[in-house]
Amino acid sequence: MTQRRHVLLCYDIADSTLLRRVHKTVRDFGRPLQYSVFACRLTALDRARLEALLLDIIKSSEDQIVMIDLGRADRDDSAVPGARMLGLAEGGRCAGPVVL
Repeated sequence: MTQRRHVLLCYDIADSTLLRRVHKTVRDFGRPLQYSVFACRLTALDRARLEALLLDIIKSSEDQIVMIDLGRADRDDSAVPGARMLGLAEGGRCAGPVVL
């Protein structure tokens, strides 16, 4: 069985066209927590693919993407370990804060 890892992905992209492309790409690998913050469950192969796709999109001299490994994703749920939502949650419902 291929091990998945929880990965928190955050990005800061200068160009709005590239920003939309990055967002669409990352959306295929995880779920948004905020506009430029995603929770992903990735295998090593998924992560390598995602990194390659993103490197083809961004301008390394202007943009930044941070991927933080949060540990093993042992369960099938998509919960981010140690996270609590504060304020507006998915679907416009208030469910609490995101505290990492």
